[in-house]
Amino acid sequence: GSAPCWRPLIVLHEKGLSAFQSKLVEFSKKEHKQADVLAINPRGQVPTFKHGDVVVNESVAICLYLEHRFKNQGHSLIPDADAKHMALVYQRGLEVLNLQSKFRSLYHLPKPDSPEYKKEVTDSKMKDLAVEVLVWENYLTDDYVVGSSFTFADVMLFPHVAFLIRIGIPVDKVPKLKSYYDRLCNRDSIQKSWPPHWKANPQGMDALKDLFNA
Repeated sequence: GSAPCWRPLIVLHEKGLSAFQSKLVEFSKKEHKQADVLAINPRGQVPTFKHGDVVVNESVAICLYLEHRFKNQGHSLIPDADAKHMALVYQRGLEVLNLQSKFRSLYHLPKPDSPEYKKEVTDSKMKDLAVEVLVWENYLTDDYVVGSSFTFADVMLFPHVAFLIRIGIPVDKVPKLKSYYDRLCNRDSIQKSWPPHWKANPQGMDALKDLFNA
């Protein structure tokens, strides 16, 4: 369910590169700090990617590498016929990092049963995330983030939308995001890269049920 790890998998399938090898690591067991990961990423972070003798770390870099290295293969994720359209694809794709940051700042706060928990801090972070989610709700004026075709911007956004819905965001408050989620769930690259533990346990949580009430 890690958005950064999901993105490159989507791109691999979009480019028709299905004959790749992958390894699922468990954060809870600190498998991302094991020697085989550290050998290609000294930071001990995932995803890491190796193509021949080329090693690329950081999910955005991996996605962009795959798109440019296999530009004429599979689905084009960064159309370049129109400069304004291309610029907006890049912009929206990287803007997703704001959503990622605001979610992480909330996710890593002390939980209510911790002596370090501070309700006012949690409420403030919830409001920040709610505002950011509504930014994306308002951005969706077409089938995809930028226009009528699936692009790099969608590769960046969809995993976060899927995770937010899985943990209980009130979808009645964000009908465009819910429609976007439903539509993209059926896309071949997303189905093929769907997190395996989500398939095994499709039931989500309600951790964000009060997101718009904070």
